[in-house]
Order: sequence, then structure tokens, then C-alpha cells
Amino acid sequence: MLGSAAPVAFVTTTDPERARAFYADVLGLRFVAAEEFALVFDLQGTMLRIPWVKTLDPQPFTVLGWRVEDVAGVVRELTLRGVHFARYPELQQDALGIWSAPSGARVAWFGDPDGNVLSVSEYPAEGPSQMLATDAG
Repeated sequence: MLGSAAPVAFVTTTDPERARAFYADVLGLRFVAAEEFALVFDLQGTMLRIPWVKTLDPQPFTVLGWRVEDVAGVVRELTLRGVHFARYPELQQDALGIWSAPSGARVAWFGDPDGNVLSVSEYPAEGPSQMLATDAG
């Protein structure tokens, strides 16, 4: 039933001005609107809504991520923009903070100003993650 419906992604914030600056200026997302209860951004055709809340208890796992072609290049660029990448003692991460998963995916995590965990990931040329991109058309 929902297989042909467009998804909407959500991340919450306690400070809409700070969130707008981070998502637009630091991450480079296209700002669409400031509505009564949420900021709206365009994620390559997917709507990202960032509603504001009085209190926020960020989750310890990724709530929003991006599939990228060159994770090391993206990590370097975001680091230059002031983004700090997370280190997890239980994972073997390289000097940039990138973890190589057993599947061949390469992942780096960072937080937004509210502590929401975000990620950038590069996937191998073969595998289910790449089939999502190629089967869409």
C-alpha cells in the first residue's frame, strides 16, 4: 500500500534557528520552509521535517543518514565545516572516524546540535544497499 508513496523523514530539535543553520549552512541541505511547528528541507526529493520540541532525549543510534559516493571526501569536507565525527571504542575506525563494516560498507557518525546521531555511508558496488539505488528506475 505504501510502496509507491513518497517517504517523509523526521528529526526533532529544541532550537529551530540553530537547526536551520546546521542543516542548511553546514550540511548544505535545501531549506524549503519554516512552518508553524517545523522546518522543512528537501533531501533530493524526500521531505525532511524538523519539528521543534520543548525537551529532547536523543537516541544513541542513527536517526538519519546519507548514502554517499566517497565517504572519506564527505567526512573531510564536513570536518572543515566544523562537524565532529563520533568515536566508538567498540569499533575499529580509521583516522577520519570511518568504520568498515563486514558487508563492505564504510560508515561515519556525527551529531547535529541537538545530539541526534546522523551518518554518512558508502556502500560496495554489489549488495542490497546498491540494489536500492539501481532498482528504483
